[in-house]
Amino acid sequence: MQFLAEYNLEGVVIGLLTFLIIGLFHPLVIKGEYYFGVRCWWAFFLFGVVALIAALCIESVMWSAVCGVAAFSSFWGIGELFEQRRRVERGWFPKNPKRK
Repeated sequence: MQFLAEYNLEGVVIGLLTFLIIGLFHPLVIKGEYYFGVRCWWAFFLFGVVALIAALCIESVMWSAVCGVAAFSSFWGIGELFEQRRRVERGWFPKNPKRK
């Protein structure tokens, strides 16, 4: 952490981790809807609440920001789950034949 602060790299690390977190949630939403449908929204909500609480409790600005990004990416993922269901209905993504 001291190295990052000394060379003013904290913003770059926050940006990189934000990019990776958002990139991680894209396939999580797709796979979540494929295997569980929209009923897995509560897992995204629960993770978002935990990450939000962590963001409020962590003193380090960098890690607090990363937790905040994870929290709101998770909350955004809830809406994307329902949008993903519409995309599957339109035939843009495959429907899981084993799920009713």
